[in-house]
Amino acid sequence: MSTRHILLIFSLLAVISAASAATRRGPVLGGYRPIKDIKDPYVQEIAKFAVDEHNKEEGSHLKLVKIVKGESQVVSGTNYRLTLSADDSQKYVAVVYDKPWQHQRSLTSFEKSE
Repeated sequence: MSTRHILLIFSLLAVISAASAATRRGPVLGGYRPIKDIKDPYVQEIAKFAVDEHNKEEGSHLKLVKIVKGESQVVSGTNYRLTLSADDSQKYVAVVYDKPWQHQRSLTSFEKSE
């Protein structure tokens, strides 16, 4: 086999490999993924927890109206990033870390959405 044939074969393999990688795009490993059912009672419980904890920490009296959007990230537990609508007509993004098998749940952040 000539050098030209070998280069042609390697070039074809590189093109096929690149095309294959482009079609396998999915969520980044370890990244946030959309929550399919934001009306799920467990997700609702997480959202209520976020608002209640925020109220305790800030001395405010927000009430959850609804979850607008939700994403989760599996780590050593689960991070829930929820966009929430509150009774003050504002939207907030809350991040809650949940590890139910150890009865551990904490509010990581709670900020106004832009």
